Amino acid sequence: MRELFSLEELTAFAKAISSDMRVNIILQVAQQPGIGLMELADHFGVSRAAITQNIKILTAAGLIELGQTDGESGARKGCFVTEDRFLLNFHRRLLTQKIYTTEIPIGQYSDCAITPTCGIATAEELIGRVDDPAFFDDPRRFAAGILWFSTGFVEYRLPNYLQEGQSLVEIQLSFEISSEAPGIAENWPSDLTFFLNGTKIGTWTSPGDFGEVRGRYTPAWWEPNWNQYGLLKLLSINERGTYLDGRMISMQNIHNLQLDNDSELRFRIAAPAEAANAGGCTIFGKGFGNYNQGLKFNIIYTEA
Repeated sequence: MRELFSLEELTAFAKAISSDMRVNIILQVAQQPGIGLMELADHFGVSRAAITQNIKILTAAGLIELGQTDGESGARKGCFVTEDRFLLNFHRRLLTQKIYTTEIPIGQYSDCAITPTCGIATAEELIGRVDDPAFFDDPRRFAAGILWFSTGFVEYRLPNYLQEGQSLVEIQLSFEISSEAPGIAENWPSDLTFFLNGTKIGTWTSPGDFGEVRGRYTPAWWEPNWNQYGLLKLLSINERGTYLDGRMISMQNIHNLQLDNDSELRFRIAAPAEAANAGGCTIFGKGFGNYNQGLKFNIIYTEA
């Protein structure tokens, strides 16, 4: 899920879906990921120029992206839907709030303690051996595109870009995640708990460890009976509480955390051994899964 709250994002989104043709293009791309521009033109009976112009508007709004896909004559550009859900937030004071944004590779964790089954890999190769936690300390981890573990945690140190006189309004984190089963299991619930600076901010139950369909970005060398993709989640901490995909998961709010420009920001994803559903955790980064992203991080703030 992606949350839209700035005036620019909302305007671009509204423009993108104001056309029946563009809405139908989105629906067709969602049904047929990787479809080419000529295929879209043939499907709708219009010129390629018309499709190109509409795709340009959709990509500018972040609804469609172009990526490499395999065709009959080799690799070519295809269209993909970037998100399966969007949250339009009209609650914000759009003219007074600003944002710092960054993306952290999933292997750039600052601390971890995990148990097998476990493993870590780049888009090109496994890092070391599977089920050996020692390789979570391998320097190649910074290029990791996937990591998984049965119990334990990984913790990320997030950059705090706030300056003197800037007040934190909201923290947002977006990541692709799933359970971790031996092999794959579509129905494999796992209680995953999130912490900020050691404070529990909420728990979400992942429904499964997905592998019946290959991940959109998962490399061809990856074993078919291993984790293929996860679910994209948007975690938000604001003045009202902590939300996952717009649904409150705890009353822990931004004020209780007492954060300012001098605060450290440590975000932990944990799969506790004592959880009712102890089903492990898989985190997908660039080169794996369906979203080709690391840990996206936004700080929303106001200035005095």
